[in-house]
Amino acid sequence: MNTTDEPTPNPAPKAERWALVTGASAGIGTAFCRALAARGFNLVLVARREDRLRALADELQAHHGVRCLVLPADLADPGAPAAIDDALTKADIDIECLVNNAGYGVPGRLVEVDWKTHAAFLQVMVTAVCELCHRLMPGMIERGHGQVINVASVAGHMPGTEGHTLYAASKAFLVKLSESLALEGKKHGVRVSALCPGFTYSEFHDITGTRDRVSKMPGYMWLQADDVAEYGLDAVLGPKHRTVAIPGRVYRALVWINGAWPWLGRQMNQRSSHRFRNLNED
Repeated sequence: MNTTDEPTPNPAPKAERWALVTGASAGIGTAFCRALAARGFNLVLVARREDRLRALADELQAHHGVRCLVLPADLADPGAPAAIDDALTKADIDIECLVNNAGYGVPGRLVEVDWKTHAAFLQVMVTAVCELCHRLMPGMIERGHGQVINVASVAGHMPGTEGHTLYAASKAFLVKLSESLALEGKKHGVRVSALCPGFTYSEFHDITGTRDRVSKMPGYMWLQADDVAEYGLDAVLGPKHRTVAIPGRVYRALVWINGAWPWLGRQMNQRSSHRFRNLNED
C-alpha cells in the first residue's frame, strides 16, 4: 500500500533479464514463473520437486521461448542459498528479479510441535529469504536496476492466531524486512516489495491439512494465484512502486480495519483460530 513516485528504473536489456523464483513448482510460485516468462524474463526455477520444475521449464520454453535453469533445492538446508548462488556464478547468470516465494505452514500450537520442525520452518521462511537478498541484491545495486518480491501475507498485518504460531510472525518479519530493503535499494534503482495475499487457491491448505476447513470460506475471500502474481509484479515493475502490496479490496479493507481498530482484529482472529486451524483441544 505504501507507494513511492520515483521514475521507473531502466531495465536490463531483454536478453539479459533473468528472474529467480523459489517455491516455483506450485501455486503462486508457478504463477510468477508464467507471468515473468510472458514479460520476457529467463527463469531460474528453485524448489524441491525436480520433476515439476522440469515440466514447468519445458512449458515456459515452448510457450514463451525463454531459457530456464532448473535448480532443485531444499531451502530448509542452511547451505542451500550458498549453493544456489554458486550455481548462478557457474552459469554466468545475473539475477534482475528475485521472488522469495517458498513457504508453508506448521499446524498446531508452538509447544505441540518438535523444535526441529520449527527450526526448518524458520530456515525456509526467514533465514533463506534474508540470505538470498544478501547474496543477490549487491549485484542489482552495482548494475543500477533490479527487483525483489518477498511473498509475505495479510497474516503479517493481523494479530497472531492460536496455532500455526510462527506463520504470521514470519510474514510480519518479511514485511518489515522489505520496507527496510526498499529504502536501502531506492537510490540504486532496486525496488523491493512485500506481497501480502490472503487466501489463495493453491496446494498450501492441502499440505497443512486445513483444506476442508478453509473451503467453508466465502468465495469473495479467495484470490487466484495468477492475479496475485500479476499484482506483485506490477508493484515492482509498474509505474509506481508499492513497497507493501496487498491484492484484493477485501484484504486491503481488513488490514485498514485492523490498523484502525486492533481490538476488533484480535477478536476476529481469535474466532478464526478454531474455525480454520487444526488444533488439538484440551
